[in-house]
Amino acid sequence: MGSITGAVLKTLLLLSTQNWKRVRAGNSYDCDEPLGSALPQASFSSSSELSSSHGARFARLNRRDGAGGWSPLVSNKYQWLQIDLGERMETTAVATQGGYGSSNWVTSYLLMFSDSGRNWKQYRQEDSIWGFSGNANADSVVYYRLQPSIKARFLRFIPLEWNPRGRIGMRIEVFGCAYRSEVVDLDGKSSLLYRFDQNFLSPVKDIISLKFKTMQSDGILLHREGQNGDHITLELRRGRLFLLINSGEAKLPSTHTLINLTLGSLLDDQHWHSVLIQLVGKQVNFTVDEHRHCFHAHGEFSYRDLDHEISFGGIPAPGKSVSFPHKNFHGCLENLYYNGVDVIDLAKRQKPEIITMGNVSFSCSQSQSVPVTFLSPRSYLALPGFSGEDELLTAFQFRTWNKAGLLLFSELQLVSGGLLLFLNDGKLKLNLFQPGKLPSDITAGVGLNDGQWHSISLSAKRNHLSLVVDGQVASAASSLGPEQIYSGGTCYFGGCPNNSFGSKCKNPLGGFQGCMRLISISNKVVDLISVQQGSLGNFSDLQIDSCGITDRCLPNYCEHGGECSQSWSTFHCNCANTGYTGATCHNSIYEPSCESYKHRGNTSGFYYIDSDGSGPLEPFLLYCNMTETAWTVIRHNGSDLTRVRNTNPENPYAGVFEYVASMEQLQATINLAEHCEQELTYYCKKSRLVNKQDGSPLSWWVGRTNETQTYWGGSLPDPQKCTCGLEGNCIDSQYYCNCDADRNEWTNDTGFLSYKEHLPVRKIVVTDTGRPHSEAAYKLGPLLCRGDRSFWNSASFNTEASYLHFPTFHGELSADVSFFFKTTASSGVFLENLGITDFIRIELRSPAVVTFSFDVGNGPFEISVQSPTHFNDNQWHHVRVERNMKEASLQVDQLLPKTQPAPADGHILLQLNSQLFVEISAYFGSGSSVIYNFQENYSLSKNSSSHAASFHGDMKLSREMIKFSFRTTQAPSLLLYVSSFYKEYLSVIIAKNGSLQIRYKLNRYQEPDVVNFDFKNMADGQLHHVEINREEGVVFVEIDENAKRQVHLSSGTEFSAVRSLVLGRILEHSDTDQETALAGAQGFLGCLSAVQLSHVAPLKAALQPSHPAPITVSGHVTESSCVAQGGTDATSRERTHSFADHSGTRDDREPLANAIRSDSAVIGGLIAAVVFILLCITAIAVRIYQQKRLYKRNEAKRSENVDGAEAVLKSELNIQSAVNENQKEYFF
Repeated sequence: MGSITGAVLKTLLLLSTQNWKRVRAGNSYDCDEPLGSALPQASFSSSSELSSSHGARFARLNRRDGAGGWSPLVSNKYQWLQIDLGERMETTAVATQGGYGSSNWVTSYLLMFSDSGRNWKQYRQEDSIWGFSGNANADSVVYYRLQPSIKARFLRFIPLEWNPRGRIGMRIEVFGCAYRSEVVDLDGKSSLLYRFDQNFLSPVKDIISLKFKTMQSDGILLHREGQNGDHITLELRRGRLFLLINSGEAKLPSTHTLINLTLGSLLDDQHWHSVLIQLVGKQVNFTVDEHRHCFHAHGEFSYRDLDHEISFGGIPAPGKSVSFPHKNFHGCLENLYYNGVDVIDLAKRQKPEIITMGNVSFSCSQSQSVPVTFLSPRSYLALPGFSGEDELLTAFQFRTWNKAGLLLFSELQLVSGGLLLFLNDGKLKLNLFQPGKLPSDITAGVGLNDGQWHSISLSAKRNHLSLVVDGQVASAASSLGPEQIYSGGTCYFGGCPNNSFGSKCKNPLGGFQGCMRLISISNKVVDLISVQQGSLGNFSDLQIDSCGITDRCLPNYCEHGGECSQSWSTFHCNCANTGYTGATCHNSIYEPSCESYKHRGNTSGFYYIDSDGSGPLEPFLLYCNMTETAWTVIRHNGSDLTRVRNTNPENPYAGVFEYVASMEQLQATINLAEHCEQELTYYCKKSRLVNKQDGSPLSWWVGRTNETQTYWGGSLPDPQKCTCGLEGNCIDSQYYCNCDADRNEWTNDTGFLSYKEHLPVRKIVVTDTGRPHSEAAYKLGPLLCRGDRSFWNSASFNTEASYLHFPTFHGELSADVSFFFKTTASSGVFLENLGITDFIRIELRSPAVVTFSFDVGNGPFEISVQSPTHFNDNQWHHVRVERNMKEASLQVDQLLPKTQPAPADGHILLQLNSQLFVEISAYFGSGSSVIYNFQENYSLSKNSSSHAASFHGDMKLSREMIKFSFRTTQAPSLLLYVSSFYKEYLSVIIAKNGSLQIRYKLNRYQEPDVVNFDFKNMADGQLHHVEINREEGVVFVEIDENAKRQVHLSSGTEFSAVRSLVLGRILEHSDTDQETALAGAQGFLGCLSAVQLSHVAPLKAALQPSHPAPITVSGHVTESSCVAQGGTDATSRERTHSFADHSGTRDDREPLANAIRSDSAVIGGLIAAVVFILLCITAIAVRIYQQKRLYKRNEAKRSENVDGAEAVLKSELNIQSAVNENQKEYFF
């Protein structure tokens, strides 16, 4: 019955979620109609226009009338292009073009939206990316699908960057459909009460969905009450939503459970926010915008104990006792559904089920306040005062996360000096300074940098100074001297202009970053729209009519309970008392095993260990017994001898063992260990383990898997056998256990349980001590583990073509990789993983430089550590990299770590979809080809397509990096060919005479530039390495690390509209020079290795079992070693070890099979490099922590004996450990 009920609850939850999606989506199905083309010209407006023919009315997509698009009078970051859709619409995509036939286009822009044309909000991709990439030329169209869609009337495009050789130019279109909704406006005193039929009430579910917007930080959104204080309440407090549930059995008040869930932040921004509450059985799902909290209650909710009414906007019912202070909601509600019923529609139709309290209207009033955002410490707003008045009156509201910053400086007339109002350590300070006099100070408020709106009123009249903060008069100074204070000087808000403007403004603590609104001077509200239009005051680096504050602690990226705090531009994690360190409290300060402590030189004692490293499990205290082997000792509460009498199968005895660690911690420790065991002794006198009549167990134990176990010793779960049965020395040879002899004298069955999957022992059950003289006793020893599976893993890369590949690296939010390496090679890639555009790579860039490079969607970054000595000294070196929401870091050995701070706003999720590789090579047969398409259809491409393209087709590349190795005896040969839609190309060929040629054609109307290396025949069957780096018109080429050349191109500096990369034969017709065409017709016969164009690795994509979308493979292309000559048909290929999510049981100490030795100097080959990569799976360990989800690790069984190679390895590492005992030889 329970399973049926569970299925019903899941179905209800699924149906309610589907209904919610339908409500949220509105008319989202087929919602992609062009919305701008049918609008009148007056619907397009702009900040300014270059001329009447460059007006906003000419900004329709693909139109050529007027000057062919909109261009503003001045190209700067304060310009905008706006479209009025006439009513609220659902916008699902946008598209942009440059000005027709011109040099005017925008390369990046912001997208803002608004219901009223005031108080704009910025659209953010993935809740973090600031802007959209725009166009690379005048006429191509760049589309963006908006996920989620925008529901608004007004859209505004704000150019950020544009063609440096032209000016701002835009043509636009937006796509979507009509958006229908029901809206109610509540004034802070009104509410709706919905009374429903008792038969309508579901005993197992409540589903509530709505949208709201408000400028007030507090208010009740909904409330449902019952007897004995039971209630469900959704309340806005300080701009955050609290779901409060107090529910239990009405007859048992003591069983009431209070559930308090909190989501959202800064929700008082006068923009729409979505809410979904699902109460299904014991499950509570609470969703606000894109954030969700799921909670499983311990007891059932007593829905029948709640009244058959629910109020929205307040708690209006008389006689109700509410135990907490509250105020009514002041704002608008939209699409309010209670269990599928449209509550606002019922209210509009004045149905009797709805009781309306107070003034309610069914249209949403729009706030006319204009906020302004101070974007940087250089921002300021200068406004004129009112001259000649004998009183200075200024008021405004502000919100910020910063502890310090100038809020206001006001010049004083007739007397020199001024008034300074600033934040310092979250407190407000007002300072009046005059030459020759001591400054007068007033301090008010505390914690004003909490992100909330705070109101300020400043008054200075004659010799009286007062300051009011949030309605509280701070203090007043009355002895300021005989001079009267006259206003009239300029008021500077947020900061000061630089000294070149001749300003008297003083700024002791730096500029203000945050938002202000409702600014008034001398009781007159400042018209900030006039400021924006340039007709009032002056400003710099402001965003007017928008408050751009964001909560960087939502979600909280501080791991392991770290406390998050923030400023305007970043967040900080306080890791105190967490047991973790690092920018996001990611790195454990404890070792993962006793083996690690032993390696550091520690002696026996109690230590905290953290078995899953940066994973979610907390460290715990245990004892490390440092003998010749480091034994981990985990104790429990049942170590004493326990005697058992008077039991039978109907009245069994059960002894339960509680350990010093949780089962999750124990499992992680056991999985990490090479061997675990636990001694279990069962003493018996006429107490059997097995019923000899029917073979049923009379006593048993239960392990980690909660399964009954009937074996009592050994490493294999052989049912109903004890150690004596395995060894053949039981006291009665017809039984497998001593106790089954059923003798009236004490004997025992003692054994070590060592089957790791069943450990530890959690319970022992005894049922056969009820007969006369029958008695039993048992004793369970501590859990003992030794070894560290992540410690002694190695892989040798003996050829330049050797590689390992692993499942995709999952490190979306936070991840780290560490390993040891030794080599004699001068350069090479340690590991690499690719996504559509994202990637990570760790490489030895040169003998003394290790580099970590990555791209998480906002462009490639790299960090390098340079050593005063070379890393290719055939000694062990330790590398550790980490990338999180705060920074990326790289540390090599004990050298100073290098870090790269994360951008204040940017793509945050590292999204990879390929396998994790260490080098790869392929043999190309005659006529074979690999084509990597960067863009399938250049002119019609949209960013929302599923193509795994790494470049957008209409982008211009001003730089690229190309690396590859090859071996061939064929001339001519095409090694690499990159084409464009504009008949531009790059080819790397071997000419008929055996010379290597690099041909750049970056202008379709000019002949290609040719870089020729003819110092030797490159088709000599030897392995050659090529590296090409271009920076605009300068190309640097290196061949085999000895031939180097730098050339200047004459054909151009940009590679436009990259189309595809070809390895091998060119199959399609292409407009190329004669030499390239000849080589392309011949193709390539031989071996290519480690091909890389910027962060694209086409060879690796081609050799995956199922080719990704952009890859086309023709002919015979197979994995191969480049050691043998290409014509050997890859018969000497090395074996590739693939570690998928479910690896086999290969011995971890087994060396890589068929490794081929070589003299080449590439890491991953040629060297007997043993790369230590701590793997949670088998040979390489990468420990990942992502949004507090633990990625399960798979085990590979290990041999008990250490072979000679491992012994040598341990010896070498121990010798180096003596030099530096603090060096950690494990990975997290």
